[in-house]
This record gives sequence, C-alpha cells and structure tokens, in this order.
Amino acid sequence: MIRIKKHREIFNTKDQAKKLDALKQEFRPDQIRTPLLKHFKETYSHGFEVIKKRADKGETGTNLANAQSYLTDQIIVMLSDVVVNYIFHNANPSKAETLCVAAFGGYGRQEMAPYSDIDIQFILPYKKNAWCEKVVEYILYFLWDMGFDVGHAVRTIEEAIRLCEEDLTIKTALLEMRYIWGDESLFKSLLSKYDRKIIRGNAPEFTEQKLEERDNRHKKLGDTRYVVEPNLKEGKGGLRDLHTLHWIAKFIYKVHWMSEIKKKGVFSDEEYKEFSKAEDFLWAVRFQLHYMAGRPNERITFDVQKDLSEKLGYADRASMSGVERFMKHYFLTVKNVGDLTRIFCAYLEEKHKRRPLKFSNFSFRSKYADGFPLVGSRISVKNAKELEDDPVKMIEIFHVAQKYELDIHPRALRMIRQNLKFIRGRTRNDPRANELFIEIMTHEKGPGFALRLMNEVGVLGRFVPDFGRVVAQMQYDMYHVYTVDEHTIRAIELTSEVERGILAEEHPLANEIIHKVLSRKVLYVAVFLHDIAKGRKGDHSILGEQVAHKLCPRFGFTPEETETVAWLVRWHLLMTLSAFKRDLSDPKTISDFADQVQSPERLRLLLVLTVVDIRAVGPKVWNGWKGQLLRELYSRSEEYLLGGQIKYDNVHQVGHIIENLRKELPEWDDEKFDEYTNRFFSTYWLAVSTDHLVRNALMMDMSDKFNDKSTVNIHIDDFQNISELTIYAEDNPGLFSRLTGAIALSGASIQDARIFTTKDGMALDAFRIQDADGNVFKDKEKLKKLEKNINDTLSGELIPRDVFDKRRIRKKRTDVFKVAPRVLIDNKASNSRTVIELNGRDRIGYLFELSSVLVDLKISINSAHIATYGERAITVFFVRDIFGHKVTNEKKLEQIKEKLMNVLEAK
Repeated sequence: MIRIKKHREIFNTKDQAKKLDALKQEFRPDQIRTPLLKHFKETYSHGFEVIKKRADKGETGTNLANAQSYLTDQIIVMLSDVVVNYIFHNANPSKAETLCVAAFGGYGRQEMAPYSDIDIQFILPYKKNAWCEKVVEYILYFLWDMGFDVGHAVRTIEEAIRLCEEDLTIKTALLEMRYIWGDESLFKSLLSKYDRKIIRGNAPEFTEQKLEERDNRHKKLGDTRYVVEPNLKEGKGGLRDLHTLHWIAKFIYKVHWMSEIKKKGVFSDEEYKEFSKAEDFLWAVRFQLHYMAGRPNERITFDVQKDLSEKLGYADRASMSGVERFMKHYFLTVKNVGDLTRIFCAYLEEKHKRRPLKFSNFSFRSKYADGFPLVGSRISVKNAKELEDDPVKMIEIFHVAQKYELDIHPRALRMIRQNLKFIRGRTRNDPRANELFIEIMTHEKGPGFALRLMNEVGVLGRFVPDFGRVVAQMQYDMYHVYTVDEHTIRAIELTSEVERGILAEEHPLANEIIHKVLSRKVLYVAVFLHDIAKGRKGDHSILGEQVAHKLCPRFGFTPEETETVAWLVRWHLLMTLSAFKRDLSDPKTISDFADQVQSPERLRLLLVLTVVDIRAVGPKVWNGWKGQLLRELYSRSEEYLLGGQIKYDNVHQVGHIIENLRKELPEWDDEKFDEYTNRFFSTYWLAVSTDHLVRNALMMDMSDKFNDKSTVNIHIDDFQNISELTIYAEDNPGLFSRLTGAIALSGASIQDARIFTTKDGMALDAFRIQDADGNVFKDKEKLKKLEKNINDTLSGELIPRDVFDKRRIRKKRTDVFKVAPRVLIDNKASNSRTVIELNGRDRIGYLFELSSVLVDLKISINSAHIATYGERAITVFFVRDIFGHKVTNEKKLEQIKEKLMNVLEAK
C-alpha cells in the first residue's frame, strides 16, 4: 500500500462521511442524485487543486501520480457505498446480488495523470442481474457526469479469464488489477485464477509478446527517441517503456512495485535509482503537460516546451537556454530508460534462459571471436576487470561485432556502461583505439548500428568528448527534427547508403561521384564533425573547424587530410547557401562559389556532405528540386574548376541554346522562329532549360494566335518534386507581386521565381511551386483553384491584398519560435543586379508582402529565390532600379531596408 503524504489535505474521509450522512438525511434515494453530484464535483475539484499546487511546488512525479490515484479511489469508494447501501439498498441480497470494483491498467498501478482515463472493472459472481445492472449503470453515468473518461468492463471471473487468454491488452491490463471496493472475495478469486491460468508457465511467451509490442510501437513512432517533439508516453524511452519493464517483472516475479525487483538482483542500487529518477521526471513532465492543455496530452510540442521548462525550474544559462536544458534532460532520461531496458533483458536471458531476440548469421567453432567470448550468438566480455585493464576493448568490441555481424550481449553493454570512467586521455590518444574507431565509422556494410549503440551506451561521447557535448542537444526550431547526435549518425548512415548504391535513384550524382573521392575516411569524418560545435557560443562552423584541427591528428590523419576535413566542416553550408539563395544563371554566382571551393576533390566531398546533411535533417526536408539545384551548381562549378570558362553568358552560348530550340520546333518556319527569338533579351535564354523553352514557345504562340490577354501553363515534374507555373500576360507595374498573392491564396508555396519581359511589352513570369508540405503541387482541384485565382487577379476581380487584410490570424503551436528579422543588401554578389537577402518568419502571403514593398518603391524584380528552414524563410531578390541598373543610391537603399524591415517585424 502506498502512503500518500498529507492525504487528508486531498480527501478527508471522516469529513466526507459526515457530509454524505447529512445528504442522506436530507434527501431520499430518488432525490439525492443532483446534490450528490454537486458535492462530489466540489470534493474532487478541491483535491485536484491541492495536487496541482503540489506539482507547482516541485513535488516528485510519482508522488503526484499516486496522489491523483488516491483521490480517484476515494471518490469511487464513497460513491459505491452510497449507491449500494442507500440508493439501491438490498437488505437481503442473494449470492448473485453482489459485486466488486477493481482498478486496472495505470489506475491499477496507482499511477494517474490529471486527465487520465479511469479504468475500472466490475467483477460479478454470475451473469448480470437487474440489481447489478442498475448499480453499475448508476455509478458509470455518475462518473461520466462528473467529467471523467471511464474505461470499464463488466465481467464474471470466467469471462475475464477467457478474454485474457484471447487478448494481450486485456491480459496486461488485468495484470495490474487492484481492489477498490465491494466483495473482496470476488477479487481474490479472480486474482487466484489469473495466476493459475494466465501467469503460470507463460512468462517466456508473455515477455516476448510485450517486447515485440514495444518494438512495433517504436517503429510506428519513427524508432528513435531523439525527435524534437517527442511523445512522452508512447515514444521510445518514454513512460510506456518503463511500464513494459514493470509488466514483465510483475508477470515473472509476481511483484507489485519495481522496488521489489531490486531485491531479486535485476538492478543494482545505482540502476534502480536511475529507474526511479526517470520515472519521477517523466511523471512530473506529464502532470504539467496535462495541466497546460486542460486535457490528456502526451506530446511535448514546441508551443509547450518553453512553458514546461519554466514550470520545472530550468533557467537560462550563458551557453544554453532553459528550454534547451530541459529538453536535453528529457533526452538523456529516455536514453537511460533504453539502457535500463537492455540491463533488464540481459538479466531475464541469463537467469531464465530467455532466448535472445536476434541471431547472427555466422557460426563459430571457437567460443571466442577475436578474443571476445561468445554467449549464444552474441559477443560479450570476460569480466569488468578486463575493461579496466584495457579500456580500448570498449572500442574494439564494437569493431568485432561489426566485423562478424554479431549483436553485443546486454550484460557486456552493462559492464561497459559501468566502466566508462576508464576511457580517459590515454585511451583517447591510443593509435589502435583511433584506428578501430575510424574503421567502425567507415565500415563498408554500414556503420549506423555500431555508432548508434556506441552512442546509446555512452562510449562515443566518452571517447570523443566534443561529441559528448552534443549528445541529446536539441536544436530548438521547426526545421531540425532530431537532436544533434541523432542527426549526425543519420548523416553518416546516409553517406554509407549513397556509397553502397542504395540511394542511387534519388541521388544519381552523389552516387556517381562518391566513388571518385580520394579518401573515404576524410568524407566520413567530415560528416561526423560537421555539427560537432552546435550549442556553443559562436558560429558552429568556425568552432567546428577548430575541433577538426584538434581531432584529426588524433585520428591518424595527415596534415593534408586534416586541412580538408577542417575546410569541409567550416564550409559545410556553402553549397546549400549558394544553390538555394543565389541565381545559378548568374556567372558571378558560379565563379564566387568555385573560387571558394578551389578544387574538384573538395567539390565532390562537399556535394556528398551537403546531400546527406540535408537528408538527415528530417524525413520531409529533401526534395527533387533541391537535388536539381545542387546538381546544376556542381556541374557548372566542376567545369569552371577543370579549366573551363563560364561561357554560358556570352553570345556564342545564347546562339547554341537557340539552335537547340530550333531543332525542337521543326514545324515553325524560319521567319516565325526568328521573329519569336528576337522578342527576348539574352538573359532569358541563359536562365531557362531547353524543355521549358519549348513549352514557353508553344504556349506563347497559342496565346498570341487567340489574342488571349493572359495564359497560364502548369508543368508537373515529379522527379524534381516541383510544379513549374508559367504566366504569359501584358507587363505592368506590380504584376509579379499580384501573382505571388494569387499563388499564396491557392495554398501553394513558391520556391523560385523568375521574371522575363519581352521587347514588345509582354511579361513571362515563371514560378516553381510546391504544396504546403513540400510536395509537388498537382492536386486537380487545387490546380483549378490556382488557375482561377491567377486569372481573377489579372482581371481585377480578386485583389490579394484585400483578402490578406481580412484573414484572421490563427495562433499555431509553432508561433512560439521567434525569427530575428534581417535585411542584407549586396551589390557585390552580382555584376548586373543588386541582391537583397531577407531573413524572416515564414507565413502565408509572405512573398507577396515583400514584393509589394519593392513594387511600391519602383524597384524591378528580376528573380526571387526562397528557402524555408522550418519557421524561418530566407528570401533573396535580384533587383534593378527603374532604369535597369543596380540600386546604388544610399538614400534609396536605406528606404528599401526600412520598408522591408517593417514587413519582417509585422506580427
């Protein structure tokens, strides 16, 4: 029995009994329901508030969960007493007219969150009768009227046992049955039968079923505990994993509390303390989550993380905000839950001969693999002394396991975890240890499993302390889905998959050039180190470069290899920024990028690093359009670095493009073709692919033939995951701005935009668009709406500015993120245009608002490039003044900056 601290503050049994007696004296059984409901609501509300105040004062999580359960118990006990002994009093009940109320599930464990379901079972001696039905119905309806969610079952003992045999969920729920009220002999009889028929002899089967159930649950939620909006209850390492240990322990050892299994030798004192700390922490978080939402809520979403950190006392520090400290504590806690699960499974296997869940494909005549003992099909260590004497073995065991495709025995992982303190300076600088580590990371069949296990056990962070600093380091934004360590390991896994050809279809260029890289280990270590300085004060790329210069010699790298890794870490964002924020048809973009890269080898390494870095951010970040931009930047830069000229801007190149177009339009006569091509300036031919040129020519020809005022064409490109939207219309001031408004109102997201004008006063505006989730925009209904909105906007029937002004702004969970507004104006990035780069919070109509400002200032937009990183949008405009020149007037530049900043700062 759990003792509840100052339980009378929550529910005073004597006082409540007196009040109930007074109600019974005042009201007849058929009149008492309304006053009784009011009384119980007030009583429960009082106890609820007492527990809430305790939570706010820092009461431990498990104490809160027990207190909430205690409060519910008292309500059900007193309610049942009134219903059975007063409302439906039976002076001479038969054997059938009796029942028992038992708690099951989490409520049975005496663990409840503020808005948890109440799971109760009514145990009957025989089949239902009229009296039992009336009592059960009254109690259930009363609890529902109080506002509770009640999970209930009404069963005889035989029915309950039969259902347990058929259903794992029911079997698990009844494992935690707890007597609440009524005929206790019924409860004891069910408990006895459950023990005989369900538990006895079935422990191995139940254990396998629960562990399989856990694994399936993990897979459903992404099979990682390091997501930045984790599920506290169902996620990997969450409360449900602790419950799984509890269920297995109770099934095998018939214990009610986890403290009892410490006596069985399953956990050491230290490990049990970790279990208790994890349970306390997770329950404390869960209570505050429920209080904030006013309902059951198990996801730690962005909008509650900051408030949670403040409620739980995580203050800001110089190097880390309070919310980042809280989330790091969370991730370290769920990591410990994983460790405890392994320890528990190892004990079960060793003591109860439970078969391991995985088997190796290899067989050994010897009982050793490279000096490490084999236990069944898994690699282990002789004893802890072996690790203390030679700590390098804590690296080597992962290398051997990887070499022979063996699992590592949980008992060995437990010993490693307990002896991490011996991985010190001597071990870190040991040439053999570092050689083994590099071989693990560059393993030809994939390093992911070994690296992730090394990280889980703590070896990786101990062997490379700089990496240890980013373990469980959250990146507090909407863009990064995983913690820094998980992102890094995923990037290394992706590098291996690219090299092994697994991603050849998605990344043809990376798959091709990775085999031309001169040093595999340079690439893999650069991926390992690219974010290693995240979370420190300062630019993580610059700080990471310093870390690379320190670590690479330790890893056995030559000065040349060290320099290459350090350069890659320093400039690992360069290709992303150039491809997504600059105009790739501008010769200066290519020359500036290539001059920074300097060599084809660096270019190859940087391309692969960029691809895996983007892919490892999250499952929905990469798309074919980004791949196309990177391929285009790579091919043009490679040509430049191999001694070629950036010749695609000269007259010869324009002539070559027009020749290719002529071949694609054989049905046009020479006069018609020449008349068409003379309508455009040279910039048009240099910025558009041949396929797109053909589509534009046919569209414009058809539009001119029918004298249409405007024509809209949409081309779906599934490979690039983009839709190409082209509008041909009469040119006029503000056309681009109004089109961006129409597109935004249609639910499309603009990724790239180019504005071309013909010599005869027509405009050809080309947009590359996606849907709100970053997928190709191709839904038929949405396409119809898009075309209609564009035509209505061009005709004046739809005025986007008016629509945006009227729209209500709804608060979203992601509004918690703030983006520092920034306007940068650069007259050096392009030879012919002024580049305006804007950093602001993404929202519907964002590009429309920005472009409207430029139109009002009489600034001509030539192209726009948009890159979104979660809540942050980076928008780059290439512009000219009204005379077609760069904007150089200082007053004009200040005016542009001020007006754009007003848009960025608007809420």
